[in-house]
Amino acid sequence: MAEEVSNKQVILKNYVTGYPKESDMEIKNSTIKLKVPEGSNAVVVKNLYLSCDPYMRTRMRKMEGSYVESFTPGSPITGYGVAKVLESGDPKFQKGDLVWGMTGWEEYSIITSTQTLFKIHDKDVPLSYYTGILGMPGMTAYAGFHEVCSPKKGETVFVSAASGAVGQLVGQFAKMLGCYVVGSAGSKEKVDLLKSKFGFDEAFNYKEEQDLNAALKRYFPDGIDIYFENVGGKMLDAVLLNMKLHGRIAVCGMISQYNLEQTEGVHNLLCLITKRIRMEGFIVFEYYHLYPKYLEMVIPQIKAGKVVYVEDVADGLESAPSALVGLFSGRNIGKQVVMVSRE
Repeated sequence: MAEEVSNKQVILKNYVTGYPKESDMEIKNSTIKLKVPEGSNAVVVKNLYLSCDPYMRTRMRKMEGSYVESFTPGSPITGYGVAKVLESGDPKFQKGDLVWGMTGWEEYSIITSTQTLFKIHDKDVPLSYYTGILGMPGMTAYAGFHEVCSPKKGETVFVSAASGAVGQLVGQFAKMLGCYVVGSAGSKEKVDLLKSKFGFDEAFNYKEEQDLNAALKRYFPDGIDIYFENVGGKMLDAVLLNMKLHGRIAVCGMISQYNLEQTEGVHNLLCLITKRIRMEGFIVFEYYHLYPKYLEMVIPQIKAGKVVYVEDVADGLESAPSALVGLFSGRNIGKQVVMVSRE
């Protein structure tokens, strides 16, 4: 008989309007049989780390035709995580393997879509890194900057939400290439981090700027070659006025818009024509074929201390709702992770 164990879960109560609150989620106890369903190629995993990511907010409302499905009210939230395989019906995974990919916000999960899982081979780095620099956010930074932006040495680069999971890496990859890099963030502590830890040339607190257009002119008197877009809204409007001819904008996210019932308009789109700007949205899973190449580049850099990564780790599954909600008020410093279990 398969072992049946208690399984704590984070459940979405209902679809969310406006800013998400901790009370939109609840912690429930259920039970789970630690056995692969008969004839299935699923894997049974114990979840170790869960990733809090801004895109998860869009899944908390009823959506049609999006690239990701809405969460199901009454069921556990799902997202990226790091887990240990307890039993496998898929020949690619064995008991004891460590994996990262899509899993449930619960202590144990049965994962049926095993094609979304990556086996973890390099364990000389913190396992939690596979929710961040060595997982989806790392690939997002790498693909968005190198593939979408086509950067060249010496170009000027602006990154918004620059101390977050993706932004902190984009800035470092741009510096490695020999670019001039400026980031914006929402507190003095984060601005200091950008300059002292991540090596940005300059950084500013957007909350202290009355005029974002003037702020960008101060840091980019000759204009911006590349903008890595994470926030949208007023920031995008100001950036468009400050782009150089043939500038490139990689649209990764628009966190300032996710909680608005009526999203803000962007008024300076004429600049796309007059400055011949290329603005392109992208989704990371279209670039996962580059993952081995990315690891080959980044793991030696991490081990040599040439790329650094800051995490904000919340302890225990009970802390997950608060950690996720905190993303939208900028409470986290660096990549927000939830530690479910050490092993």
